[in-house]
Amino acid sequence: MIKHPVKVHPSKALLKREDQLAWKMAAVATDKIKVDRDVQEMIINRIIDNASVAIAAINRRPVVSARGMALGHAKKGGATVFGAKPGVTVSPEWAAWANGTAVRELDMHDTFLAADYSHPGDNIPPILAVAQTMEKSGRDLIRGLATGYELHIDLVRAICLHEHRVDHIAHLCPAQAAGIGTLLGLKQEVIFQAIQQALHTSITFRQSRKGEISSWKAYAPAHAGKLAVEAVDRCMRGEGAPSPIYEGEDSIIAWVLSGRTQADSKGRGTVFEPIYYEVPLPGPGESKRAILDSYTKEHSAEYQSQALIDLAFRMREQVGDINAIKSITIHTSHHTHYVIGTGANDPQKMDPKASRETLDHSIMYIFAVALQDGSWHHVDSYAPKRAGRADTVRLWHKIETREDPAWTEKYHSRDPETLAFGGRVEITMNDGSTIIDELGVANAHPNGARPFGRAEYIHKFRTITEGLITARESNRFLEAAQNVASLKAGELAALNVTLPAGTLLDAKPGIF
Repeated sequence: MIKHPVKVHPSKALLKREDQLAWKMAAVATDKIKVDRDVQEMIINRIIDNASVAIAAINRRPVVSARGMALGHAKKGGATVFGAKPGVTVSPEWAAWANGTAVRELDMHDTFLAADYSHPGDNIPPILAVAQTMEKSGRDLIRGLATGYELHIDLVRAICLHEHRVDHIAHLCPAQAAGIGTLLGLKQEVIFQAIQQALHTSITFRQSRKGEISSWKAYAPAHAGKLAVEAVDRCMRGEGAPSPIYEGEDSIIAWVLSGRTQADSKGRGTVFEPIYYEVPLPGPGESKRAILDSYTKEHSAEYQSQALIDLAFRMREQVGDINAIKSITIHTSHHTHYVIGTGANDPQKMDPKASRETLDHSIMYIFAVALQDGSWHHVDSYAPKRAGRADTVRLWHKIETREDPAWTEKYHSRDPETLAFGGRVEITMNDGSTIIDELGVANAHPNGARPFGRAEYIHKFRTITEGLITARESNRFLEAAQNVASLKAGELAALNVTLPAGTLLDAKPGIF
């Protein structure tokens, strides 16, 4: 990997495109290096994973609405829509919208955490939609997805968006555009422009994950995918983009992220702060392997809760009488405390009438339910009746989080052996006794007690789609997904999953 410094430059510097991050990202996208076998196998795992969580969410309101919008943009020879019958195809940007929403709705697919947050599986819907529309092969798809994952994760390693309250789709959209560029075999110039357009149009803010969290949390990555498809389409037609998009004096880095510009002491001119980022990218001929550093979810909740859910299951056996608990303190990382813990100072996270989208970002609620039930279900654990149970509310309100510098350090570790997202939990009983335990990584994590492999991905697919699709359709899809590298041009519709006739809900009418 080569670390590339990225900082703000004044317009008069006339920064060469060869020195711009977007150009260097486009170079990675056009590198025709072969996809390593283990990377290909992990891409297959994530195609299965995405389909599983999409079908499990298929008739939830946000997904139904997104699907309804997409079906209003029918296109012969276009892209498939999760759940819809074979032969129903729509324009690819709308398939990216519908399928991306379905994938994201349950907050149960893959994750990568570093300087920022990400769900790199969000790259799959738009790249697959374009692959189907443009009649590309399974091998083309794999190459495009390897690029999307690589560039997305590389940006997340280096550039923190959340500290400036910028939503993390700002890293996703450029990666999606680059992945589409690799898929289609576009020239570096075209991908360069598409990456810049994608970033420019995808800057949104984190209020979508604060307060009354709405369905936009599921729509956000789908919106990025739609924007990415549109950006590539425009640039294929010869259109350009604001440039340099990362380094310009009025760029996102200049005015929103670290490296801001400011007036001098007399209010004249512009002073450029020397703050810069270092973004790691594969060198020429170097394999794109970033997907192997990401990890999926066993439980439908924010990733920082995964290890703590598993820990709650384990501590449940030690506690015995849960009603005898006086208080629970979760010592954890800065992120967990301030984003999904009591450090957020967000009353919604303690409200039994809060939305599902809010509850899955409340570690207090999640730990309480996991401790009481000893299990986790992507629907039942968030049901309004379950959230409103009096004994659950009492326990929930006894829980607080505290930042522990040691766990923050583990959270930001660059060493995969010490990287951890869990915490230490101290349960104080009414009699004054305490029960203390800790867990660094979830059981499903590559370093966990039960790391996910192909068998676990297939089990997850079969478990959460049970009763929604037929056994025949389940078997057909799993066979197609595991043989994606053998699918020929025009055969990628096999990666769609169809619900039985009459079981797919219709959306309320809108404009489309």
